[in-house]
Amino acid sequence: MTEVLFYHLQGRTIEQVLPPLLEKSLARGWRVVVQAGSEERADTLDAHLWTYRDDSFLPHATWRVADAMHQPIVLTAEESNPNAATVRFLLDNAALPADAEGYERMVLLFDGDDEDAVGMARDMWKQSKSRGFEVTYWQADAAGRWQKRE
Repeated sequence: MTEVLFYHLQGRTIEQVLPPLLEKSLARGWRVVVQAGSEERADTLDAHLWTYRDDSFLPHATWRVADAMHQPIVLTAEESNPNAATVRFLLDNAALPADAEGYERMVLLFDGDDEDAVGMARDMWKQSKSRGFEVTYWQADAAGRWQKRE
């Protein structure tokens, strides 16, 4: 069954939150596709993931490269799944893809300070529940650790 995790960002950006979540995904041996809201956004994230920390290497590529199917993390602006990922991150109000049932896990990162993003997350929560997905809601505590909320 597909699990959909909703990460409510407040006071933190996707650029701050995404790299550690991707590191955890790789540590678990997962293949990941990250869907951004535009090609420009995917390119910006691509550059960021190479430089976000001096002591870290996060192997990834964009959907444009010829060997995307061999990459553990692929950044895209489309609904495609070029690396046969089982985990999909949705950014920038990206909708659930038509093939959502084909993923083990979908991770929606949304800006809690943006009314449109909150509204879209609520709609996606309802859609996910109606499709029989297991849904969980996550919010960071004061120390920045993610806590599952009821």
